[in-house]
Amino acid sequence: MDLLSVLRNAELFEGVTPYELDALTKICQQKTYSAGDVITAQGDIGDELFVICDGFVEVLRSDSPSDPSPKAIVNLGQGQIFGEMALVDRGPRSATVRAISKETIVQVIRRDDFEELCEKNHHLGYIVMRNIAADLSFKLRHQHLTSQ
Repeated sequence: MDLLSVLRNAELFEGVTPYELDALTKICQQKTYSAGDVITAQGDIGDELFVICDGFVEVLRSDSPSDPSPKAIVNLGQGQIFGEMALVDRGPRSATVRAISKETIVQVIRRDDFEELCEKNHHLGYIVMRNIAADLSFKLRHQHLTSQ
């Protein structure tokens, strides 16, 4: 697994320069999960973004805290990202993410480390936040169109 290649192909980092990608690799921390491990839990406060390097995760969402069986929304794999809202705010996680592969390897980017990097390189922060905004805009439009 080449971390630089994974980051280069992630939509969140589209438009980021090779120099900036290299700087991002330096703040990544690798973590490994087994099938069934909960990586993030809906409602928990989040301060980390996750980039999937190997394996798969499933994103689950409950309609209420008392809901005993959350619904699977989507499965994500290599190069995909979850937890990106943690870079925007320190609010509660909107879904639970669970590893579904025998071994799932992710790179973790902590919000504080990302903010520190962006203080040194405003272009990087602008590009990533622009990409987050575009992704959220797409999701909101899609949700609006499917709810009519």
